Amino acid sequence: MSITIKDAQGIEGMRVAGRLASEVLDFLGPHIKPGVTTNTIDKLAFEYMTEVQRTIPAPLNYAPSGYKPYPKSICTSINHQVCHGIPNDKALKKGDIVNVDITVIKDGWHGDTSRMFSVGESSIAARRLCALTYDAMWHGIKMVKPGSRLGDIGWAIQQFAESQGFSVVREFCGHGIGRAFHEEPQVLHYGKPGTLDELQPGMTFTIEPMINAGKRDIKEMGDGWTIVTKDHSLSAQWEHTVLVTPTGYEVLTLSAGSPPIPAFVEQPQAETV
Repeated sequence: MSITIKDAQGIEGMRVAGRLASEVLDFLGPHIKPGVTTNTIDKLAFEYMTEVQRTIPAPLNYAPSGYKPYPKSICTSINHQVCHGIPNDKALKKGDIVNVDITVIKDGWHGDTSRMFSVGESSIAARRLCALTYDAMWHGIKMVKPGSRLGDIGWAIQQFAESQGFSVVREFCGHGIGRAFHEEPQVLHYGKPGTLDELQPGMTFTIEPMINAGKRDIKEMGDGWTIVTKDHSLSAQWEHTVLVTPTGYEVLTLSAGSPPIPAFVEQPQAETV
């Protein structure tokens, strides 16, 4: 499968879908607190997407080759869960950290983003992991411009995360996105500069590093979806969908409630390809 280049109409469709995905997280944030179950959060997300936004939750019944259909509308990965955690009836407790991963489909276009949330007051170590994983994602985003290569993104993320004493999960990566949930290219969160595909204007893909406080080794749970750290250490993830513009990048999954962009990022102006 080749990398799809979006035209002006496709880019506008991706902008709308990206913003709507981020607005689901804006809506869910106040509900993520001790005593609430992830099933409740999933139900709130489903109702908001389908009734308010008129979007389709892309994960619901998503079944890539070799997987059974994913049973929920969002992914909720708690503490040592790395990704693809399935919402359930267990209540969140004070001190938990949780990644909420949202993908909506609007008019055929996919918007994909995730954020970390602290449930009540989490530990200093957990807050540090969440904050520095956010920075790691932005170190990767900063590398996006025509002529750069995918290896530049992975290298920037890996160098930063490992300099903070963390490890980068290798088995899961970012991905191209558009009319399909997962397109080419794969966007690794580790690597060597100057390697892999060259970035071109009109490419859209996710950058979504999974960073562990301990070792990078992971394992899959018996539900066939949930991934956890082997050493039971905390894991964090953030995700944005990014467009390559003629002079740099545009983050498509920003909304009124998005966390502030780090001070070290020079913020480019949105522009149309």
